[in-house]
Amino acid sequence: MPMRVILTEDVPKLGNAGEVVKVRDGFARNFLMPRGKALLATESRVRDIEHKKRVIEEKVRKEVKGHEKLALQLHKVQLEFPMLAGEEGKLFGSVTSADIHAKLTAAGLEIDKRRIELSEPIKSLGEHKVEVRLHRQVKAEIKVTVVAIAPPAGAAPAPAPAE
Repeated sequence: MPMRVILTEDVPKLGNAGEVVKVRDGFARNFLMPRGKALLATESRVRDIEHKKRVIEEKVRKEVKGHEKLALQLHKVQLEFPMLAGEEGKLFGSVTSADIHAKLTAAGLEIDKRRIELSEPIKSLGEHKVEVRLHRQVKAEIKVTVVAIAPPAGAAPAPAPAE
């Protein structure tokens, strides 16, 4: 006979935390409940969970709205990094997420450095698109341009990059 339970954490192939699911009695009593993965779905618990879900959904909706406004601002941002580069366009150094974060902060846009998704540092001249994940539902793209600058006057020519 199926039993209704409220999942307290995500259970693969069954459901996510907060969902009310029907499972067999033995599975609920012998596995889910003893391990703290589920609670018996009484009427009061179900109402309480539904109320909490509505409150959380409203909070998330407000967060997403704020992040979408910030994403619109970020789409307009164009960052330029002057860097020393070799003849083939390879940089002596690289542009990292920390560099991008510093420029964004200087421009008045406060974004957590961990939100900048740069799989590896930028090591070539040109225009690059960098994704910023503001929320799991909201992403923005920034245009990062890396331009070559001349070495300081009187400096020895820069060595060719090792391959």
